[in-house]
Amino acid sequence: MKIPTIDLSAAGKDPELVSKLIVEACEEYGFFKVINHGVPHHIIKTMEDESFHFFRKSLPEKQRVGPANPFGYGNRKIGLSGDTGELEYLLLQTNQNYIANTSLLISNINDDDPSKFSNTVNDYIGEVRRLACDILGLMSKGLGLPLSVFTTLLTDTDTDSLFRLNHYPPTASNNPIGFGEHSDPQILTLLTSNHVPGLQLSLGNGHWLPVTPDPQAFCVIIGDLLQAMTNGRFVSARHRAMANTSSTESRLSMVFFGGPPPQTTITCPPQLLKGRNIYKPFTWADYKSHTYAHRLGETRLDHFKL
Repeated sequence: MKIPTIDLSAAGKDPELVSKLIVEACEEYGFFKVINHGVPHHIIKTMEDESFHFFRKSLPEKQRVGPANPFGYGNRKIGLSGDTGELEYLLLQTNQNYIANTSLLISNINDDDPSKFSNTVNDYIGEVRRLACDILGLMSKGLGLPLSVFTTLLTDTDTDSLFRLNHYPPTASNNPIGFGEHSDPQILTLLTSNHVPGLQLSLGNGHWLPVTPDPQAFCVIIGDLLQAMTNGRFVSARHRAMANTSSTESRLSMVFFGGPPPQTTITCPPQLLKGRNIYKPFTWADYKSHTYAHRLGETRLDHFKL
């Protein structure tokens, strides 16, 4: 089986075809790659360099930006419900000016140039949010919806999107899992990584498909909210990351989680309803609270079925 790879540059000539391919990938896998996405390479490379600059620091230096509760630096402990993995990470909010106004992050992430990290993150998030909105617009087009139905959820000033840097150093641990099986609770996720493998997509029944790393591409992962908003038509992709046991190099993934404002009501647009609604309406704040209260591996959206 092969993960769909979609050339976004073709949308300029044939948006209907690209929209159709995206919808098909969302229905079958909930996961696809995009190439020729328009995010400048130098912005991705600078973000990667700044990330490695931070993760190469000593543990006491990195811990000055933690513990993650939920934002900041974390090591092995994932979330608040006892999940663990073979990684360290930095989790940030992406609300406008949040990073620039957080003195702790500015002073501790890059001592040599305190403003460089925040500027790099803001530049990167601006580009990736634009890409996320482009993809959501093509999804809406493919579903026969107004283009703004999904995109306004990420452009609102109160959007609750997150940015996570996951660092998987080489390890000899007996734990094979870097980040355990889960679905992402938000609308959609955009992930890019360096050339070290580790990401796997669940095909169900215990079967896993390794995702070949491609630093020139973004992986697009459908989240729980988009599954609910399409009344189950799109699949919220379950995935995991394996521990980095086969490489002398570190694996880095840079992950944007597109989330709506907290009080947004999540429900299926009337145009997509064919029969009854599978899920009861709920707010993102309610679902987010539910997510944090449960383990990674749980199928959390089932609790909101009618």
